[in-house]
Amino acid sequence: MTSPTAAPSHRRTSQTKADEGAVGAPARRAAGRSILRETLICVAVVAAVLAWMGPSLYRQDLIFLTATYGLVALGMYLPFVLGGSLSMAYSAYAAIGAYAVALVSVKAGLNPWLGWFAGMAVSAIVALIIAMATRKLSGFYLAAVTLLFAMAFVDWLGDATPITGGESGISSIPIPSLFGWTPPRYAQAVAAIVFVCVVTVLLERIRRSAWGLSLSASRESTPAVQSSGISPAHLRVVALAVGAAIASTGGALFTVSVQAVTPETFGLELVFLAIFMPIIGGRGTAWGAPLGALIVVAVTLNMPGYQGSGELLLAGVVLLILLVAPGGVIGWIQQGIHWIRNRK
Repeated sequence: MTSPTAAPSHRRTSQTKADEGAVGAPARRAAGRSILRETLICVAVVAAVLAWMGPSLYRQDLIFLTATYGLVALGMYLPFVLGGSLSMAYSAYAAIGAYAVALVSVKAGLNPWLGWFAGMAVSAIVALIIAMATRKLSGFYLAAVTLLFAMAFVDWLGDATPITGGESGISSIPIPSLFGWTPPRYAQAVAAIVFVCVVTVLLERIRRSAWGLSLSASRESTPAVQSSGISPAHLRVVALAVGAAIASTGGALFTVSVQAVTPETFGLELVFLAIFMPIIGGRGTAWGAPLGALIVVAVTLNMPGYQGSGELLLAGVVLLILLVAPGGVIGWIQQGIHWIRNRK
């Protein structure tokens, strides 16, 4: 027999669930609109890049280079842009991904895809070790220590001839196949674009998640995050490991595209360029990193008449963006859209 208090309690529980459902419905609709918007952005990006690329082999090479830069910049997005930890070791992580594919496929004779996963795992482990060793460092000191590591790693690649092939590197790297089908170069370029878009969407979802908001908050106010029971140090360590794994895929992608790797392929200039890419594209969203990579490649390598002074032109572009649009190109576009809406 039901007690007199059971029915009201049951009604309250049902009412609570109904209220939660009513509150959660707008959130689900907003999430659905967000997913649809990101999907449309991916489709538009892929279509625009494919229309520009066409059958040109030179432009396909530029696409691979842009994808490589974009993945390294996306790897730096979590720890640097969101977490505020400036690590300069991302050229080393990209090199680890590149050499992992080369060693697994050429030296061991295994499937190149295993090299991709091995590079991600090794890069994440190395990033964890560096993060634990430098957990008390920040700012200039963290950048200096990780920069020294990247320089030492490149030197080691040149000296470890039995393993890495020394200064000559490793060549004749096979292209990964899918169920026995080796995709042509055009299909590889399309896959590279899609892969960058997928990684960008995932990082954008992470940025908007509770974990991403906590990471951003730890950059602004460490005590506030600590007071909520979250360890900012753990957040940054995880961000560094995830970022290193993403950067390693950039190195693997570039190595597969040229089917060779040498120590100087992933010099320190790659890291310095990757730092500016989110600034150029826009730090407010993960899409700023690949957009910044596209602008960097276009300015330094695909600007007629400026191939010899691309870096100088890039410095001018960065300075102009910092002065005119501190939020990057995407931030400037968003401000323009907001201004147009207010004018109506």
